[in-house]
Amino acid sequence: MNVDSIRNGIVIDHITSGRGMRLFELLGLGGETAPVAIMLGVASRKMGKKDIIKIDADISVDVDVIGFVDPGATVNVIKDGKLIEKKTIGKPERLTNVIKCKNPRCITSCEQELDHVFRLTERGEYRCVYCDTKASPN
Repeated sequence: MNVDSIRNGIVIDHITSGRGMRLFELLGLGGETAPVAIMLGVASRKMGKKDIIKIDADISVDVDVIGFVDPGATVNVIKDGKLIEKKTIGKPERLTNVIKCKNPRCITSCEQELDHVFRLTERGEYRCVYCDTKASPN
């Protein structure tokens, strides 16, 4: 399968196989008016298999979302058909309104205007700052 190269846009590469659709959903790319290609289970020498998302438009993406779903992913910025920047993504220290707390007793369940905030713990997991419920990228 061939997907054309993009002229100006973003390529999210080295996504762990199976996480591409979750990343697509959390980034809200389904509503984009620009062409978006999602490639799942692409052969990779380093990873065995990987997912790739190509966005054929000069838009910004929330790197905190990418770091939450897959901190090993990379973001490649393409201008005039050339790679001008390659960002390695890590886990963000804090997530705000990326995911929602699943605890029905959390204050965010009844206070609708309250931000959903998660912090990265020393154990490498995200926990709600209000009720300490553990979040999952899946």
